[in-house]
Formats: sequence, C-alpha cells, structure tokens
Amino acid sequence: MIIARILGTVVASQKDERLSGKKLLIVKPINLDGTDQSGYIVAVDTVGAGFHEKVLVVAGSSARLAEGNKDCPVDSAIIGVIDSFEVNDK
Repeated sequence: MIIARILGTVVASQKDERLSGKKLLIVKPINLDGTDQSGYIVAVDTVGAGFHEKVLVVAGSSARLAEGNKDCPVDSAIIGVIDSFEVNDK
C-alpha cells in the first residue's frame, strides 16, 4: 500500500466504458514524515476521498479487487482515508 495526498482530479470525456461514473484523482505519494515523494499517480476513488486528504492507495491487481473495480482497467485505487498515523522507529 502507498500513503499519498490528493492533489486534483482527472476529467476524461473519452475513456473505456467500464470507467464510466468512476472518479479519477491525482495523488502524490508521501514519505512517513509527510514530505512528498517524486511522481504522481492517477487512482480510482472507491471511498469518496476529498482534496488534500491523506489516503491509502493500492496498485496492480489489488486495485482491481477494490470495491466496484472488478473487471475494470485500473492500475491504482484509493481504498481508505487516513485519519492519522504514527511511526515508532525505536
């Protein structure tokens, strides 16, 4: 799983019909200290996440197992909204 922050949306008027009605969001992976990693991911939102929220993202075949994504051509899906997290590295 990937911890990420939502940065924006994707609007695609022409797309695979199996993506019809699905919300596509641009997310930025973040490190455990909250700093940004490089790159961006477009993910299908399965939980109703909002702008700037921290989310859990799955990729690959796990994304197709997320709620509502069966048989959809997706590679990344948002499966949770993070309320908080804590790292104890000692």
